[in-house]
Amino acid sequence: MLKIWGRATSANVQAATWAAAELDLPTERIDWGGKFGGNDDPAFRAMSPAGLVPAMQDGDLTLFESPAMVRYLGAKYGNDAFWPTDPAARAALDQWAEWAKGTFYSVVIGSLFFNLIRVKAADRNAATMAVAEANAATCARTIDARIGAGPWLAGDAFSFADVMLGHFLYRYYTLDFTRAVAPNLDAYYARLCARPAFARHVMINYDELRAE
Repeated sequence: MLKIWGRATSANVQAATWAAAELDLPTERIDWGGKFGGNDDPAFRAMSPAGLVPAMQDGDLTLFESPAMVRYLGAKYGNDAFWPTDPAARAALDQWAEWAKGTFYSVVIGSLFFNLIRVKAADRNAATMAVAEANAATCARTIDARIGAGPWLAGDAFSFADVMLGHFLYRYYTLDFTRAVAPNLDAYYARLCARPAFARHVMINYDELRAE
């Protein structure tokens, strides 16, 4: 059984638990980080040197960083649809997985989510929010064009790249800001919401994270 340390409200933890669920892997998630603490516990630091969630154990293997976990689970347990064995096919998806995590995620989580949820309304900077919304619009249009009719990034097959893109879209669609017109992305998100594993592991209320 996989063991994943991290709170259910962490978007990064959600990427790992959702991927495991899509692959039907028995998983024990252990509440850690945030209100649960434990980030500086020596045993946890041995698994995650920066003290950040998630950390994962699969037998004798210990991993930190959720993208590494998703790729590992795909490589070890995924079929050719989830984790293409052809290097060229996989790379074509992986470039979008990298863009999603490195560019779109940083805007949604690092800018929008941080300012709308982690900062009190009275302390928000209007100029910062305007830049974040503009960057989010650029990202949304970029991936909207890539998705097209979909249904998934690989066409008919749901893959690891969809986990890397999809695991923060619940926040993108539930945060209070003006989203760009992106009908393909809207339809893609609706398809994600219909997946039981996504609903169970990603569509989690995050009100407890709001600044008081």
